Amino acid sequence: MMMISKRLTTSLTASACFLTLGLLPAVAQDITIGFSMVKSGALKTVGEASETSVDIAVAEINAKGGINGHKINLIKFDTGTDPKQAATATQKFATDDKAVAIIGPFSSGEAAVAFPVGERLGILQMPNAASQPGLTGNFTYAWRLTADEGTQFSRVIATLRKKNIKIDKAEIIYVSDERVSNISGTTFYPAIFKANNITFGEPVGFQYKSFDVAPQVAQIIERKPDVVALAATPDSAGKVIKELRRQGFTGRVIGSQIFADPNALELFGRDADGLLIAAGYWSDRNDLTRAFTKKFAEENMKRGLTTKMIPHHTDAQAYDIVYLMKQAMEKAKVTGDPAKVVEERTAVRDALKGIRFTGVTGDNTCFNAARDAQLPGFIIEIRDLKWNLFDQHPALDCPAG
Repeated sequence: MMMISKRLTTSLTASACFLTLGLLPAVAQDITIGFSMVKSGALKTVGEASETSVDIAVAEINAKGGINGHKINLIKFDTGTDPKQAATATQKFATDDKAVAIIGPFSSGEAAVAFPVGERLGILQMPNAASQPGLTGNFTYAWRLTADEGTQFSRVIATLRKKNIKIDKAEIIYVSDERVSNISGTTFYPAIFKANNITFGEPVGFQYKSFDVAPQVAQIIERKPDVVALAATPDSAGKVIKELRRQGFTGRVIGSQIFADPNALELFGRDADGLLIAAGYWSDRNDLTRAFTKKFAEENMKRGLTTKMIPHHTDAQAYDIVYLMKQAMEKAKVTGDPAKVVEERTAVRDALKGIRFTGVTGDNTCFNAARDAQLPGFIIEIRDLKWNLFDQHPALDCPAG
């Protein structure tokens, strides 16, 4: 026993010497990334499959050697669609988990609360759904790989003009207690209508949990609009569309991208024929998007998410965010070393300046001065319970430097 113990001690001592001299290979440190997601709460339906997208991207990257030879260590936090929990997630990722960057938070309401926390702690946050215009503000660690609602709605109006669809008079109906729907219905839609010399009446609001929207729709119908602009989440949008048709509206319903979910067609039914909306992802755009869509559907089948067979644009954006972070981290030579985490977080943020990225959401994507990605827009027309590509708009370019 003494001889075995002596040999073991000698072996350990020799190993320690080799490590001290740097002669043995060190174990690569993982790079921790936080994922602030919604798997419960009001936005569960639209947001839960983002986890599938992120998991696919992380698995692909790790299978090919990770980032600079370091595997991604993904840590998840379900905010429950609660802005306070989104702020808690940011704090946890930065202080407890020593994450280098954060995917998310998901919604604009969550981002508005979490962004100041991330700025104070000096950690990059990149939402995949937060689309309120101007949301990144003066937060240097807040970047977005998503087109804002104002940009997308302006594209819808441009398409209507281009296709000679009558839009002299419009009306607006919106969900009053959902952040982006409210701001779109009361601020961005009216401003864009005014800019395009389209007349409209006072926007009509209704609450997210409203069972009956007949009174609000009746106000809209009475004004005899050519089109009705709707700002709502998919489930609420379905109720309004059905009620508009029940009360005899035969014109077009239009919207930005709030309810542009290819998996929500059953919520709209055949009453949605002629609906025009903007989307940030077109699944049949190229080989890359087709391959991602196929893998996304297969993985969701395994997870029991059988109603999520086509990626929502927020799912595609989540997938691309992981690859964008990989590109930025490789440029910044990130190691994942906890002792260097503060400087590496800032290096990742700085690596995004002037970056060009190609993914499933677009080609040669850049970020403007407000740190918003310039992405293409796809105008979708729904006919016979199918998404049809009606028009498309190229991404705007970014100013040099």
